[in-house]
Amino acid sequence: MRTFVAIFPPQTVRQALFRAAHELLAGGDFRLISPEKLHLTLKFLGDVSGDNLGRVRQALEPLSERHDPFEVRTSGFGAFPSEKKARILWAGVGEGSESLCAVAENVEDLLQPAGFAREQRPYVPHLTLARARGRKAKLENGSISPPALRFRVSGVELVESVPVAGGVTYSVLETYSFCERDLGGSKPSQIPR
Repeated sequence: MRTFVAIFPPQTVRQALFRAAHELLAGGDFRLISPEKLHLTLKFLGDVSGDNLGRVRQALEPLSERHDPFEVRTSGFGAFPSEKKARILWAGVGEGSESLCAVAENVEDLLQPAGFAREQRPYVPHLTLARARGRKAKLENGSISPPALRFRVSGVELVESVPVAGGVTYSVLETYSFCERDLGGSKPSQIPR
């Protein structure tokens, strides 16, 4: 099964980003990602057999106690590889990007002993919003900016990508909720999602 580790913003944030991307790409040669699929990928694992899935789940368990919930704020639109030859439109992350990078690095650290090679490129937090219909397209309305949206990251999810007619759907296999640590020495309490 094709799996990845990700953070899904609240539905209101995903809807607002979808609307902004729709406005930016009106009449363009891009296929928008549906709002329920918008996420921050921390690590793509690829095909993971049922035997290895248990190892992945166990390897990621320490995430819950290693990170506190934190705030994230979206920033401007961007495109890979460039706005003139775009294949992917994305929304970046400003505030909270350091915390996201720390979580992504921790995911790499935890999964390497389980047999998953480390990503060689530096982690750049972003939400993929659209893909070019052809090989490459040009962004026509670069003056539109996404709304500055703030949301709380309170955990990460292990997700399966399931092929269906017309695309894929996502199924959450495991959630690793971050614990709010009380510096006074009492037990950590779970943050509701």
